[in-house]
Amino acid sequence: MNSESEENKQEDQEQDQIQEEEQDKDESKEENDTKEDTENSEVKEDKAKYEVNEQDSSLQALEEKVDKQKVLITIDDAPDTYSVEMAEYLAEEDVPAIFFVNGHFLQDKEGKEDLKKIHDMGFEIGNHTMNHVDVTELSEEELEEEIVGLNDLIEEIIGERPDFFRAPFGINSNASKELLTERGMVWMNWTYGYDWEADYQNAEDLSKIMVETELLRNGSNLLMHDREWTKEALPNIIEGFREKGYGFINPDYIQKEEADS
Repeated sequence: MNSESEENKQEDQEQDQIQEEEQDKDESKEENDTKEDTENSEVKEDKAKYEVNEQDSSLQALEEKVDKQKVLITIDDAPDTYSVEMAEYLAEEDVPAIFFVNGHFLQDKEGKEDLKKIHDMGFEIGNHTMNHVDVTELSEEELEEEIVGLNDLIEEIIGERPDFFRAPFGINSNASKELLTERGMVWMNWTYGYDWEADYQNAEDLSKIMVETELLRNGSNLLMHDREWTKEALPNIIEGFREKGYGFINPDYIQKEEADS
């Protein structure tokens, strides 16, 4: 074989090696792009898995693959007396919840510290008005103070503004809904709750009705309050739902609203 043939063969080998290296680079880039797309998709799926049904405030799954056999735990009138203990129990059981806060419980150092403890345990903090008032009886200025004023106070304490609002007595007005839309807040009432009724102001009867009521279904939004009998009933309530196969909705996965620009 002459030297020219050897040179041609060497050039062919070098060209083949270059092509293989470029092919490897393309495959590697394709794998990275696919991985990135998958990761981005997973990030998106970590948010907005449920939306609030305005008819009964139940949580509706946004996609078929989302686990539907779950309920949402909410605690109103926080942080009055038992909220921190309730939060500690829920945290130990890895049960997420929304604690709806009244501003009149945040006027002293102890109330502010209790709110911060609940938030630091990882719980969502909601707005339940400054003074637990009927919002249908308020002027626009009073609405601002009761809702926006409480948002400001909560932000001062925990560094975040609430995404969720629950009107006292479950009564909203057109004006309150407009204000919430402007501020990018989600309003929700509840699907059912019993702990304010005289027949259920004891742990045994309350835990039984919460789990055995015919109103229980996928996505139920469960109303409870900062009350001694509710605190005592909470372990049996959580255990009862689990025995029935229910999990618990993380408020992080509830669709939020965007504030009007």
